[in-house]
Amino acid sequence: MLANMGNEIYRKIEQVKLLPLYTATDLTYLDRLEDILVKNNVRFIEVTFRSDLAIEAIKKLSQSNELIVGAGTVRTQKEAKDAIENGAKFVVSPAVVPEVIEYCIEQDVPVFPGTATPGDIQRAMEYGIKVVKFFPADIYGGLKAINALSGPFYDVKFLPTGGINEENFMEYVQNDHIVAVGGSFIISESLIKKDDGETADKALKSLIDKINLQK
Repeated sequence: MLANMGNEIYRKIEQVKLLPLYTATDLTYLDRLEDILVKNNVRFIEVTFRSDLAIEAIKKLSQSNELIVGAGTVRTQKEAKDAIENGAKFVVSPAVVPEVIEYCIEQDVPVFPGTATPGDIQRAMEYGIKVVKFFPADIYGGLKAINALSGPFYDVKFLPTGGINEENFMEYVQNDHIVAVGGSFIISESLIKKDDGETADKALKSLIDKINLQK
């Protein structure tokens, strides 16, 4: 069941190649965030549980149905439950957290558990999961590690985050084992605050243009 219900979201993420990670500390910037993402046809956002406003941000961003909103840094079943009840369509964890994975499977919600080792990946696969987060990518060997892990785990795709930026993201995006890259480098509240999103819009457009050039 998990493979079937996740197919559509996995397919869409793989088309976009970018999964923005966003930590909300001021809800007044969410409308501008949505505008920029929609304008650039990046219809995904992962709202992290790194602030007390995560649930409110997920709820607000889900209302228009313009974006596929997910919850990130989900470490407990309660966080997963609260996020899904407020509109989250997928869940991302920093590790393999059985109670989070099991709850998401029960709710038919795609979950991306954080992995860094063969043991982590094997545990995720035992739940039927074939797309895993690889985190923190830079610390655990980056592309070299992903290529090595893709030997035994040839049927797994990776969503790397951590240490990926506008300078190196294309190396990851061009790798067949990678479904997409995630990070706050894609868009952030601080960048939107800088000049009402003008710089954030240009920066995101630049990332998209680079991806489109290599297609």
